[in-house]
Amino acid sequence: MRLVLLGPPGSGKGTQATRLKDKLGLAHISTGDMLRAEISAGSELGKQAKAVMDAGNLVSDEILLGMLESRLSQADVAKGFILDGYPRNVAQANALDALLAKIGQPLDAVVQLDVATDLLVQRIAGRAAEQGRADDNPESVRNRLNVYNEQTAPVVDFYAGRGTLERVDGVGELDEVEARIHKAIKA
Repeated sequence: MRLVLLGPPGSGKGTQATRLKDKLGLAHISTGDMLRAEISAGSELGKQAKAVMDAGNLVSDEILLGMLESRLSQADVAKGFILDGYPRNVAQANALDALLAKIGQPLDAVVQLDVATDLLVQRIAGRAAEQGRADDNPESVRNRLNVYNEQTAPVVDFYAGRGTLERVDGVGELDEVEARIHKAIKA
């Protein structure tokens, strides 16, 4: 199973990807986690990414695609994967399709987690207090939601047009949301 989880910041993509990874035995690939690891390591890429992320903007497509291609070549991806946080724009969706075609691993499903904006802001504020993430400050959150609406929301239409999109209500108990995702992907 090769799956993409879409949704705005705070929609629960990371939480649900972790749960699905455990249940389905798939690799969880989070571009956000990959970037945070680079930042933690203090690499040059990490320094560049930190400045961009702290401002609430998106890291370049080229950097993300290169990191993703490297990650998809690792052994734990052989049984399948869950992409969390990628693609974030239509250009990335096209690049992902080309990359997956090149390696013979087309997507099986794309799931959009739908959550109302006011609940997203509430969730992110809770996450900021809990985890102390610099990219979860109020100004950055507003910017990230605007960026999502302008750049990432069209990815939903991209996959809907290809017939691979499943919309799932991302509100409720974690088990309920997970069950909806399993039903949507028929896993």
